[in-house]
Order: sequence, then C-alpha cells, then structure tokens
Amino acid sequence: MEFFCGLDVGMDETAICVVDATGKVMLETAVVTDPDAIKVALTPYLGRLRRLGHEAGSLSPWLHPELLRLGLPAVCLETLHVRAALKAQRNKTDRADALGIAHIMRTGWFRRAHIKSEACYRLRLLLTHRRNLKRKFVDLENAIRHSLKVFGIRLNRVGRGGFAQVVREAVAHDALVCELIDAMLNARAALWKEYCRLHDLVVRLVAGHELCRRFTQIPGVGPIAALSFMTAVDDPSRFRRSRDVAAYFGLTSRRWQSGSSIDVKGRISKAGDGDVRRALYEAASALLTRYKKKDKVKAWGLALAKRSSHRKATVAVARKLAVIMHAMWTSGTFYCGDPDASAAEMHAETTAKQRKLLGPYA
Repeated sequence: MEFFCGLDVGMDETAICVVDATGKVMLETAVVTDPDAIKVALTPYLGRLRRLGHEAGSLSPWLHPELLRLGLPAVCLETLHVRAALKAQRNKTDRADALGIAHIMRTGWFRRAHIKSEACYRLRLLLTHRRNLKRKFVDLENAIRHSLKVFGIRLNRVGRGGFAQVVREAVAHDALVCELIDAMLNARAALWKEYCRLHDLVVRLVAGHELCRRFTQIPGVGPIAALSFMTAVDDPSRFRRSRDVAAYFGLTSRRWQSGSSIDVKGRISKAGDGDVRRALYEAASALLTRYKKKDKVKAWGLALAKRSSHRKATVAVARKLAVIMHAMWTSGTFYCGDPDASAAEMHAETTAKQRKLLGPYA
C-alpha cells in the first residue's frame, strides 16, 4: 500500500501527517523544522511513500531542495490552491493543516509551485531590498512634507535634489523644529545613498547579462523590468506557450461562468508576482505615452485605447510585452518594433537606448 505525507512547515516545528491510499491516518507528529529530522520521522514509510507535500512559503527555497537531496518525493504546493482547499476544515491548526495537505497529496488535486534556482533568489533579493529602500525613502520624504504643513509650509514644486536645502531654509527660524527636521533629512539622505548603491548594482548586472540587454531593446522596458521578468520566470521551458506567462503574472481577466445565463469576465486576476506586474505596467505606460517613434505594439495599444480606455490599453500592452519577452527568450530573437526600419537604424536606436538606460556600463 502506498502512503502520502503532508507537512505544515513552521519556523520552529513542522507538523507531519501520513495517510494511506484509503485516507486512514497512519502517523501524526511534530518535529523540528529540519530536513534530517523530517526524514527520520518518516523512516517506517520511506519505501512506499509516493508523495510528500508542503505549502510554498519563506522556507521553501531552502527546505524543498534539501528534501529532494535526501531522496524524499517532495512536492511544493501553490499557496492559494492549498488555502482554498483547507477552508473546508472547521478548525485551523498545524495538525489539521498537515492532515489536509496529506489528503491533497492522496487525491492528486494540487498545483505545483516552481522553486527557483539559488542564483535567481539572490537577484530577486537585490530587487526586493532596492524596492524596500525606495519605499522607506519616499515615506520619510512624505512625513517631512506632512509635518511642515502644520506651520503652513507647503512644498508643492520642490525637486528631489533641492528638497533638503528648501526644507532647512523653511524651518531655520525654529531651533527645535530645525533639529527634528535635520535628523529626518539625514536619515533620508542615508536611505537615498544606499538605494542608489543597489540601483547601480542592478544596472551593472543587467548590462552584463545578454538576455536582459535584449529585453531592454523593447521600448519602455528598463533594467528593473528586464531583471524582474527574468528572475520571476527563471525557467522559460515550464510554460508550454508564451501567452501562458500573462496569466501567470495575473494580467488576464477572471471569469465567472455558471449554467447558460451567467458568464462574466471581470478585471485582471492580479495573481502571481505583483512587482513584475507593476514593472510590466510601467513599461507599457512608457511605451504608449513617452516613446515617440514608430512601433507596432504602440500603434496596437493606441488603437485599443481609442476603442476602450487608456488604462485597459496599458494593461493589454503589458500583457503583450510579457508574451513578447518570453518568446524572445525561448527563440533567442531580438525585438523589432518597426518592420520598415533598416538593420543599421535598429542597431543605432538600440545602442542609444542602452547607453541612456545603462550609462557607462552599456
């Protein structure tokens, strides 16, 4: 008889449940969250253990490869799918979640989550920390702007470069406020310095990566969008068709159909990586509004905007960019937005754009 195992992974302890092919519970226990401890607990069932499932989480990039290395038939499960399945349970406990995951593995009703390579996670960590520093920098700047409104000081048209000088001049007459604001401005300057350091590292990595450089040939696609897309996909072969990538990043419409009278197509699902979705949307917006030359994707998007709305057209162009970038990756081709342009014109335009985006690293 075959056995199926479910793991509810926690920071300190992991709940383990083993069921047989009929659903009978054979083992319920909890061990330290360690691959070796998990294998020891499953020793009596290793010979006939068919599947071992665990939900995708923050420990999955470390735990999943270790379980495979120990010879366990580990499967990483998609979080949203598991959460929806476990809602049928009356009580939510670690023990009940492990039992539910074990039954999911027994029935085969699950979706696999892709575990990216270690190098890919390192690049995604760079993008995450860059984004966090930028958000904290903007939060500090907005806090300074808001606190000065109490004194009637409104900083409406102040650029980022001259912001600190203007603020210091505005509060120079008040010793206490000047001291407080100076501390905030120093923290803001430190955040901006470290943010620029990480952003420069992103630009250098993109400049040295052949695939990302090809992605930046697309109008609107910069270093952040190129690197975000590449690290989120990781392995292009896991998508059977390029158009599946758009759904993976939540850029396709939800559908609600029941019987013959109800068939509703809603807004985009917003599933998958939100950072990649935002980067693609920004790239599409730049293509439609800032790129001045001829481009067939831009022309298609502008025609759609006339029929519908600019926002929907931007989402549609973002969806098309995801498909194009995946197709470029799998086929090894280059982007050509203007079919009438000569090879020399395309090369000159690409070189100029990459010098603008990548600076001295182009």
